[in-house]
Amino acid sequence: MLQYAHTYYCILVLLVGTAVADYKYETKLFNVPLDHFGYQRNETFNIKYLENEDHWDRGDGPIFFYTGNEGQIELFANHTGFMWDIAEEFRAKIVFAEHRYYGSSMPFGNKSLDNDHIGYLTAAQALADYAELVNFLQDNRLKPRYPVIAFGGSYGGMLAAYFRMKYPHLVAGAIAASAPIHMFPGMLPCNVYHRIVTSSFVVANITCKENIKQSWSVIRNFVTTKNNTDWLHKQWKLCDPIKNTTDVQNLIDFLQSMYETLAMVNYPFATDFLLPLPAYPVRTVCQYLNQKLTGQKLLVAIGHVLEMFTNYTGKSPCVDYKKGNDYGNLNASGWDYQACTEMVMPMCTTGESDMFEPNPWNITKVSADCHKKYNVYPRPDVARLEYGGDRLLAASNIVFSNGLLDPWAGGGILSSISDTVKAVVMIDTAHHLDLMPTNPNDPESVKIARSEHKRNIQQWIREFQQQREHEKKL
Repeated sequence: MLQYAHTYYCILVLLVGTAVADYKYETKLFNVPLDHFGYQRNETFNIKYLENEDHWDRGDGPIFFYTGNEGQIELFANHTGFMWDIAEEFRAKIVFAEHRYYGSSMPFGNKSLDNDHIGYLTAAQALADYAELVNFLQDNRLKPRYPVIAFGGSYGGMLAAYFRMKYPHLVAGAIAASAPIHMFPGMLPCNVYHRIVTSSFVVANITCKENIKQSWSVIRNFVTTKNNTDWLHKQWKLCDPIKNTTDVQNLIDFLQSMYETLAMVNYPFATDFLLPLPAYPVRTVCQYLNQKLTGQKLLVAIGHVLEMFTNYTGKSPCVDYKKGNDYGNLNASGWDYQACTEMVMPMCTTGESDMFEPNPWNITKVSADCHKKYNVYPRPDVARLEYGGDRLLAASNIVFSNGLLDPWAGGGILSSISDTVKAVVMIDTAHHLDLMPTNPNDPESVKIARSEHKRNIQQWIREFQQQREHEKKL
């Protein structure tokens, strides 16, 4: 099997507060089977991974392995500064592996997301890709030489935990940040996510939340005449005019997704993780909505929010509201298919416990929509059956970290399950902030979490080395 298809050198320059960090890596390709679990298709393709060995002790230094999630891997390498920050201390090799069907790791090129080719996009297949890559990084040894520590945030955090659970002989331990492994049917109420989104805006300003809550009916009533839609088209700098009820719903959905994203990346410093935003973006947008507003005055204020969200750098000519939640840097086009198959995460809004229009969870409608788009039906129980759901007593060496300002924390592990499956809770942080680069504005809870991560990593490496020494004596 061809292992190295191509290699080239790259430098990522990331602004961290007032400092500049140079993230250097080699970009490599690794050949994997299209289907790890069947024997009738023998095709292979290349997944991309990024590698840095600047601080690696080739004798017995660990491999820090990021389990790539739904997007191009460079984005996560750019914003997972914790791995880079501690690599020298641990004398570690850094590897960021790209998830199949994302970025340039496409099995069928530009046809990969077609219905005829997308069927090999699953978490299990991606984990098997990572297992083969880790085995290769260990020189295909029967007894691994280097301890492997998995890292991941969000879906990548789920994968990091699952990687340790499914391949414990390959992975010594996992830091699973903001991993919503309980966000599956029957595990929690469907309104939890949007309840936390709303609470982020309440913390900023209760009037801000009330303005957003009433804005939905104001928008729907306002766009009933062409004069008003023309005004909104110009006032909000929409790329496309509002012509019909579908456009109205697309705009409403875009606004809701905007508020969700703002809550998720409500970091204490400016970032371009998903898209360029200022520090504490929820607080920033609520400055426009901090007094009771009605009618066009409310719409003008929301226009300012839209401008900040979509055009913080001043380079975007208009608001492309028809792009839905695929706005920004992630390019997660394949996630919709995963949500239609195995990653079935029930979400609903009530209009009472949250600031959104009521929208109940309806698996029948979701199933029909998924079948129409992809000719598949969701399997709501697959993730629980494959990875254990909330029954993780047999797992070990995993740290689940969550910030309570993060909407995804509702589906996270918030209390330790055992001595080796631990929860780290940060009361004042958003989405996997503990994995991001060290910043002068980091809250104390994040600093404590990172110290706890380091302590656990040290313990896992010690255990690996003790086991290796024991095996040498046999």
